[in-house]
Amino acid sequence: MRARRTLTIVTSLAAAVGVGYVLGSEPGRPGATASPPIALANADLGAAGSCEDLLASYVDRALDLVGPYGWGGGGWVELGLGSEGGSDAGAGDAMAAESAQPGVRTSRSTSNESGTNVQEVGVDESDVVKVAGSLLVRLRDGELLAYDVAGDEPRLLSSTPLDDARGSSAWVGDPGGELVLVDGRAVVVGTAQDGTSTTITTVDLSDPTAPSVVDATTIGARASAVRLHDDVVRVVLHNGLPELDFSFPDGAFGQLRAGLRNRSLVRDTTLADWLPTVEGEPLVDCADVAVPSDEEIALGTTTVLALDPADPTARTTTAVATDSDVSYFSTDRFYLAAAGPRWGWGECMDCRGGPTTSSGTTPLFAWALDGASATYVASGEVAGTIADRWSMDAVGGSLRIAVGPSSETGDFNSVVTLREDGSELVEDGRVDGLGVGEEIKSVRWFDDLAIVVTFRQVDPLYAVDLSEPSAPVLLGELKIPGFSEYLHPLGEQRLIGMGQDASPDGVVRGAQAALFDVSDLTDPRQLDVVRYAPGTHSGAAADPRQFTWLPEQRVALTVVTRGWTGTTGWVSVLSLDDGSMRNRMVEVEHGSAVADVRLVPLASGEVVLVTGDDVSFFSIAG
Repeated sequence: MRARRTLTIVTSLAAAVGVGYVLGSEPGRPGATASPPIALANADLGAAGSCEDLLASYVDRALDLVGPYGWGGGGWVELGLGSEGGSDAGAGDAMAAESAQPGVRTSRSTSNESGTNVQEVGVDESDVVKVAGSLLVRLRDGELLAYDVAGDEPRLLSSTPLDDARGSSAWVGDPGGELVLVDGRAVVVGTAQDGTSTTITTVDLSDPTAPSVVDATTIGARASAVRLHDDVVRVVLHNGLPELDFSFPDGAFGQLRAGLRNRSLVRDTTLADWLPTVEGEPLVDCADVAVPSDEEIALGTTTVLALDPADPTARTTTAVATDSDVSYFSTDRFYLAAAGPRWGWGECMDCRGGPTTSSGTTPLFAWALDGASATYVASGEVAGTIADRWSMDAVGGSLRIAVGPSSETGDFNSVVTLREDGSELVEDGRVDGLGVGEEIKSVRWFDDLAIVVTFRQVDPLYAVDLSEPSAPVLLGELKIPGFSEYLHPLGEQRLIGMGQDASPDGVVRGAQAALFDVSDLTDPRQLDVVRYAPGTHSGAAADPRQFTWLPEQRVALTVVTRGWTGTTGWVSVLSLDDGSMRNRMVEVEHGSAVADVRLVPLASGEVVLVTGDDVSFFSIAG
């Protein structure tokens, strides 16, 4: 068992490099104590001198966004959340080095010991199912179910209803309820269907036959991500433009009157309208909210809350006055790409959502993580659009980003590297011209390598050498019909791509699994393809937690679905042998519950199949 770190209430924006803005804190947020003065790294993020100044900064920017029809003048509403991706490479699945190719090709993505396909080794992610030894816990219809998976069949031990702090269920019909496990405690995070509140519930499972709810706190904000590192749970929370009782034009001079009244409503907002709240009071101290100097980025608040499950009311928070779902955690850094909020509803907390808005250049902010504290250390910008967190990666002090075209770039995609130079994120190197006129569909990062897939009519797969961050090199490319939306390393020289089959003119036909040989990065090859029935979709394309790689058996398990109304879900069992794939389809679920199907590997070698109603062992052999 890992040694537990003791968490204390510390300022979220601690002293950073360089001379910054130093302010005092105004105590009063629930569960926190007074913070010492803070220093910000540079002028890209400022700090308000008081709560009054902070509120004024929100109001001043908001007045430029309101009109006679509300926000944006036309009553638009920002919705959704999400990101994509995931990976799973077992220990020892490092990709072998070849002459004239990157010296180290290790994927740092793996299946976490909790059973979840994660982006970074050492950074666990929330999911609807978690396992610890012989204990498996899952969320279903507002209940936390605990199972013993040590016997011949999984055995239900307990069922714990999850209610929010007000005593009413926040989980019925909730698409985003997920959990992490920490030393015998489950931290469950779920956002209400309307996106206005998130409940964080801590459950003691030291006796899994009789769990107890330790704390349930409801926060006025929407959660987009939950991460666990060194026993610290971090939740990314969002507050967009507040919902106000706007007027609409009616009769003569209606637009003038409505516009004036709507501006008055904005002027009357309080910090509780802009910041996450607990019981109506702001969760974040005014001095812990950084204000971007760029007034063009999306207005709102993104907050990172850190808590210790052993003492869940001891929380630290850091916030920045912009709303963006594009955030990425490494083991020691948190990066926020101020790409603007997404449009359209997301299906789950970490699934791919709609496209982000962009003004052409994306501001970037970096925080150093140490225990429960987060220290703002650097900022910069990159021309282009950043689709999601899987387009970002950090290793050895280098931030690597796959960017799509924008009004400030050419009609192509790029891989850009940045480094911290004092308090600035400065461009270190780049490769341009990837997929001219095409869209990035997936990215797989290794220590010294990036694999990027784009698509319009064919699927170009690009291999980019990152062994010298200041001089990345395009090594080779492969063009084939269809595209891979999710890439997964399978040992030393193989890669599998889950995505869509397409005709030579780009018409999508159905899901496909493609096996690639990347032993020679100057000449990547497709070895085999499994094409599924027309109209099918790969579950891993939207949620990589629906993909499981079993390296000892050389078997990939992935969910394939068909239909929007009348949905059917199968587990595709892909057995790999000498460069070929053999497929077996097992029908497992129907309806909306298909999205929650999971295949969880156990240390015993068994695989647990979790469907809407059942938890059972899954036979690989059939």
